[in-house]
Amino acid sequence: MSSEHEWTGVPGAPIRVFLVDDQQMVRAGFRMLVDSQDDMVVVGDAGDGGEALQQLAVTAADVVLMDVRMPRMDGVEATRRLLARPEAPRVIVLTTFDLDEYAFAAIRAGASAFLLKDATPPDLLGAIRAVHRGDAVVAPSTTRRLLDHFAALPEPGSAPTDDRLAALTEREREVLMLVAQGRTNPEIAADLVVAETTVKTHVGRILAKTGSRDRVQLVVLAYETGLVSA
Repeated sequence: MSSEHEWTGVPGAPIRVFLVDDQQMVRAGFRMLVDSQDDMVVVGDAGDGGEALQQLAVTAADVVLMDVRMPRMDGVEATRRLLARPEAPRVIVLTTFDLDEYAFAAIRAGASAFLLKDATPPDLLGAIRAVHRGDAVVAPSTTRRLLDHFAALPEPGSAPTDDRLAALTEREREVLMLVAQGRTNPEIAADLVVAETTVKTHVGRILAKTGSRDRVQLVVLAYETGLVSA
């Protein structure tokens, strides 16, 4: 690794990216793409989930690109174990198949987003930056796939009673419903006729009260609890 990078995780430092995929050529391609960016650096890679957990125990990373279908330990279990650690990195799940059940299982385990492996380089790089910022769902297509997935589930049978929703105010529930519909902060602000900063405050409080890592987790929460139906 080049010694010119100071991988401290402080503002202005490169985004530290760790690659997990059982195909060496795939990892090599991602490495070339990520390392070509001035604001990113690959800090390591692994060929399966178990190896990734071992390396990430001693390697600081901000974002992990995690394949889901791997031998020995798949990306779902690796994501679950990784995100149980303190100060865990954010995880972007990579899958070959649209609407992959593995990908949704990984998101339920705490992954911030998922992308298809044939995503364009700008989409992949944009996802890394967005997830690192803790911003919205990485792309409208991600939300669309989530909604398509939940549309195939049985309709919720009763009003939501999940404890994670109990602390939300009526306005926070309203904002959560709009987030679950894939609305951006500016769109929500326009819908509710409030300032965008007010929406950001509401979203931050919803994340804190529900223990969610990001907006992808909020989408999953809203549908799984029956607050929103597909």
